[in-house]
Amino acid sequence: MSRNKTALIAKAAAGIIVVMVVIGYAIFNSRLFIEGPRIIIESPQNGGVFDAPLIKITGKALNISYLELDGRQIYTEENYSFSESLLLHPGYNIIQLVAKDKFGRGTEESLQLMYLDQIYQ
Repeated sequence: MSRNKTALIAKAAAGIIVVMVVIGYAIFNSRLFIEGPRIIIESPQNGGVFDAPLIKITGKALNISYLELDGRQIYTEENYSFSESLLLHPGYNIIQLVAKDKFGRGTEESLQLMYLDQIYQ
């Protein structure tokens, strides 16, 4: 093989490698947007029983543009975390978290919690 052909093959191989790396990087970084919004509730645990009415719901909401807790919009911090205080009604409570992304896709998570007021004990 001549030097020109070897140099041409080396340049083509380098170009293909660069294109593959760029495509791989784009696919890797776009996976979060492809999978849509996610809600991760850190506390309280589903099915929790409480003896005080005031609780704090904490978690993370990823890939969202809108987040609501029981029909009320809440906001996330820069690290995607949220923290909201909520008053429980005596007895059985269902808490709904709804998230939507900028493409209109949504997800929903619910918590079922029990508040045992002194009246019920």
